[in-house]
Amino acid sequence: FLFVGLMVALIASIANIFFDIPALSLAISAAMVLIMSGYILHDTSAIVRGEYDNYIMAAVSLFINIFSLFVHLLRLLAAFNSDD
Repeated sequence: FLFVGLMVALIASIANIFFDIPALSLAISAAMVLIMSGYILHDTSAIVRGEYDNYIMAAVSLFINIFSLFVHLLRLLAAFNSDD
């Protein structure tokens, strides 16, 4: 479910490069916030259950999820805080 959402957001991001629609950019960022929140929950659950054998990969995976969540939250906050 999360992977399909991530692929749809990736395709929409590529489409947004060519069409340059601001509302689509906001929708993609909002969707990515929800998807990355789901991935953080999934990876944290996998770490607690011991599904990761390599703790470095688990930490890197969790870091990438948090970083992506932070970037997309910043995009949303910047869009809603602009003076235009």
